[in-house]
Amino acid sequence: MFDKILIANRGEIAVRIIRACKEMGVKSTAIYSEADKDSLHTLLADESICIGPAMAKESYLDPEKIISAALVTKAAAIHPGYGFLSENAEFASLCEKNGIAFIGPPAELMRTMSDKAENKKRMAAAGLPVIPGTETLKDVEEALESADRFGYPVMLKASAGGGGRGIRVINSVEELKKAFPLAEAEAKSAFGDGALYIEKYVYPARHIEVQILADESGNVSFLGERDCSVQRRHQKLIEESPSPGVNEAQRKILSKLCRGAVKSIGYTGVGTMEFLLDKEGKFWFMEMNMRLQVEHGVTEMLTSTDLVKWQIRTAAGIDISRLKRKEEFPGSCIECRINALSPGKVSVLHVPGGPFVRFDTWLLQDSVVTPFYDSLIGKLIVYAGTREEAVRKLKAALCETVIEGVETNIEEQLSLISEDDFESGNYDLTFMEGR
Repeated sequence: MFDKILIANRGEIAVRIIRACKEMGVKSTAIYSEADKDSLHTLLADESICIGPAMAKESYLDPEKIISAALVTKAAAIHPGYGFLSENAEFASLCEKNGIAFIGPPAELMRTMSDKAENKKRMAAAGLPVIPGTETLKDVEEALESADRFGYPVMLKASAGGGGRGIRVINSVEELKKAFPLAEAEAKSAFGDGALYIEKYVYPARHIEVQILADESGNVSFLGERDCSVQRRHQKLIEESPSPGVNEAQRKILSKLCRGAVKSIGYTGVGTMEFLLDKEGKFWFMEMNMRLQVEHGVTEMLTSTDLVKWQIRTAAGIDISRLKRKEEFPGSCIECRINALSPGKVSVLHVPGGPFVRFDTWLLQDSVVTPFYDSLIGKLIVYAGTREEAVRKLKAALCETVIEGVETNIEEQLSLISEDDFESGNYDLTFMEGR
């Protein structure tokens, strides 16, 4: 096991990883930008080191500075969390070159699978039903030919995209001609890679993701699915497990397919397989995320499995044989993402409590929410024996959550989970249309 881990992230995910380290008896090193000097993760870690100015590209997105911090503090491993450099193959490779373990899949596998088109190609070869799509496009002419072959509407996506970013729905030839150069430039700016690809638009559908955990011995555990269909502009707002749209027979099929595909590519660690579930009940593979998901806590509460600890263990070469291999998890777990809608100083903070209520956050009284980073300030997660009970518990917890000084989406989340379609579980990706 590693004696010290550097957390190459910030916010609530950095706090989450530090807590796991403390419970495992592993020392932690936090990095921070000048804007995060007094953030919670810097106070909880065993040691903290400033790596640059507020802008992410000069701090959390600077591989050389992070590696230097790890070497100076003699960290044995780096945990990238999610976002930032978590799926950057070059960063993983740089860790390996400097004798630092990267808590994630091997750099070479990440390099192969980070291209979304190649990702789908490998999974199709492993037997997963894949949404029809192209490989990386050479130019707009090739994009037009491909869109004509699939039929409009289509999805124009950034090959290096993630987190719901780099995605455009294209409805016509004219729209594609205008969108292609803009999408190319945006992808280059956001991800450092302007490569694009096209895939058929499956709609209406549910967004279903499967949580897996694999070790170096080839063991793969299926830890259920999450429904992430409540989204605005491809950004998730609410997630739950199990999905009210997936039955037990479908779940068993997903488990078999995903475990086989993961084993075939030699994947290790925590990973997520993302699918669309169409109105005919057929699953279509979209992509595999080779990192911890923002919504990992939903699966943790439902399955009583600490994904962060197991991510660290598998990176250290520990197999998952002592992890319970059951694939039926009773109850229901739902998460609401709490986002800041404005910067400011938190003047009042009260987080909800009670049995099976979890609030992951980086906030403290008087914390300053800056405009430099992602708007996520907390994740409210509840568990109950039935979905009906879980919805009621979530409503009560949202009503108890108080964050003053910054504008948040708490009221909107309460409104969304009170709608008939959500309460009945009869919703899909059209749920947020027009909002």
